[in-house]
Amino acid sequence: MLDVFDLTDRTVLITGAGRGIGRGIAEVLAQAGADIALNALTPTHVERTAKAIAANTGRRIVPVLGDVTSSEGADRVVATAMEEFGRIDVLINNLGDAIGGSLVGLPDRKGSGPVSDADLRRIIDINLSATLLCTRAVAPQMLERRAGKVINISSYTAGRSGGNVVLYTLAKTALIGFTRAQALEWAPYSVTVNAIAPGIYPEPMALTEQRRERLAAWAKKSIPLERTGELREVGYLALYLASDASNYMTGQTLYLDGGMSL
Repeated sequence: MLDVFDLTDRTVLITGAGRGIGRGIAEVLAQAGADIALNALTPTHVERTAKAIAANTGRRIVPVLGDVTSSEGADRVVATAMEEFGRIDVLINNLGDAIGGSLVGLPDRKGSGPVSDADLRRIIDINLSATLLCTRAVAPQMLERRAGKVINISSYTAGRSGGNVVLYTLAKTALIGFTRAQALEWAPYSVTVNAIAPGIYPEPMALTEQRRERLAAWAKKSIPLERTGELREVGYLALYLASDASNYMTGQTLYLDGGMSL
């Protein structure tokens, strides 16, 4: 591996990392030498994930439980990671959930809305607020050291939305604006802020054979590259953004969606 991609002695915090894209990113970054704090709300998946990655890579992988959609929870998760590792070199704001929902009920579509105040807040908190809160929490030590990388996970829907994902699209699009503005503000301190906008990345273990076949058939017709993504592919792009190879890139959103946003 090129030295520029070596993350040995780097420390990473990944939110929403028990499974899915978060786990895919963690596996790749640990193989590149990083020690990682894996955040999740509950221990159900994250503890097993941490043990597996640590066993496979020999790196220090620590599960950190907490609700990062609240300021208190985000501060506590970041403080715990800081206690474990002494600093956070890379923050990956991965927490998100593709929650469907229309803003109002549509005349010809049953069950399409309106969205409740509680659901509205939940969608925004999971897909946007958590990123802002965690970024704010890590800021002091990154700015003081004049070093650090923030990677936000957006979505291809920010480039091409669809029906019944209005609020999710709102949050993920806002992340791109936040990425640009925060990158500009922190550029004088050598802290970079970039985003990845993934497409469809199913979790293999969660798919039945029948569901896998249906998804493959759908992808053949609906995705320009005619397949869904593999979780580690997001990890490879995250490795670039977390490493010294990307030191001259900031404020950018990279679509990794097989061409879905075109």
